[in-house]
Amino acid sequence: MRSSDTSVISKIGITTATSLVIANMVGTGVFTSLGFQVAEMPSTLPLILLWVVGGVIALCGALSYGELGAALPRSGGEYHLLSSIYHPILGYMSGWVSATLGFGAPTALAAIALGKYSAAVFPEINESHMAGGTVVIITAIHAYSIRIGSLFQVSSTVLKVLLILVFIGAAIFIPEPQDISLAPTTEDLKLIVSPSFAVALIYVSYAYTGWNAAVYIVGEVKNPSINLPRSLFAGTFIVLLLYVGLNYVFLYSVPMNELSGVVEVGFLSAIQIFGHTGGELMSIVIAVLLVSTVSAMVFVGPRISMTMGEDMPLFSILGKKNPKGIPVNALLFQMVITLLFIYTSSFEQVLIYASFMLALFTSLTVFGVIVLRWKHPELPRPYKTWGYPVTPMIYVLLSLWIMIYVLRDKTTETLIGLAIGAAGLIFYYINLVWFKGKLRNEA
Repeated sequence: MRSSDTSVISKIGITTATSLVIANMVGTGVFTSLGFQVAEMPSTLPLILLWVVGGVIALCGALSYGELGAALPRSGGEYHLLSSIYHPILGYMSGWVSATLGFGAPTALAAIALGKYSAAVFPEINESHMAGGTVVIITAIHAYSIRIGSLFQVSSTVLKVLLILVFIGAAIFIPEPQDISLAPTTEDLKLIVSPSFAVALIYVSYAYTGWNAAVYIVGEVKNPSINLPRSLFAGTFIVLLLYVGLNYVFLYSVPMNELSGVVEVGFLSAIQIFGHTGGELMSIVIAVLLVSTVSAMVFVGPRISMTMGEDMPLFSILGKKNPKGIPVNALLFQMVITLLFIYTSSFEQVLIYASFMLALFTSLTVFGVIVLRWKHPELPRPYKTWGYPVTPMIYVLLSLWIMIYVLRDKTTETLIGLAIGAAGLIFYYINLVWFKGKLRNEA
């Protein structure tokens, strides 16, 4: 395996790294998940608690990843970390999942949601073409310049956070709010310990997906031993606060029976807060916010396939960078995968495919904090996980709880996700056989 690659021409600072964490999380999930949760648990306290629990899980993961990324500073995320901690096969499988489901699928989800919000105002728009066109344009921006891509990312993320705060603040003046309460009832307690709560957490976990975004580009972060842990924690904590506030506003403004099973919950809430015309305007704003999410995933995701290309001769074309230090081939590879998801799968299918597999590999990575301390106690650790070993174990155990119930209730989608992950093994061994054959020929 190669040593840490820090040869890129441009480096990003803590502001861009934190904005990538925020932008990777705040997007599709928070503006689309509540409708699926309400269908299973029509009660305010369990619904809000879902977002608190999901945030705590993400914070525990961020604290753990901060130690791993500072100790093993190379871009590539779980692919690099699992390869170093356990075995290259496990790292490759996670890299394959990240390159296909981990970023291709969430990028498609953000783009699909953007298309739906746009079509809610302009019915003549083709949702799929709007989604696909957005992905192509943003890929072109990030393929052109790291500096311009970073500026676009930071500015779009700041705009996103400010508009969400305006949205939350405006709910105070809603003329006919819903009569909701956070006071616990016996029924609430039953829901909180039910399988429905665990399954609903998969949607919340998806919404928090991205708390580890800065790890994927750690090789391009200035002073990563300090900036990486800070960006992970700060970004995740900010998002936790935004999510709890935003979901309270959705429940405060829209009757639960109208939210149930609906994807465009933000659109319905905006109509109640700003009126129909204002709601349409806010729907356009939400679509603009999702541009930041797509941008963040287009920025981060290709760094995984790039790192795999640096290590795997079969995929060496993905590891190549242009003179500006940008992995253009990897960007194009992820764009093609994203477009395939946009034009072939439904929103909920893509969400379940991605969420289960991401939970599996991030759990293995978080547990890797414990494994790495046992295997390599001498390794320099510029940052150590706060609350170790409690924080990593909270993440692992809660994630395992979610995965068990999702496997039981969403068996077909979960098995498809597992099959996509297993396909990575085939390519791993093809690469191994091809590389050995190449060495024999050169000898």
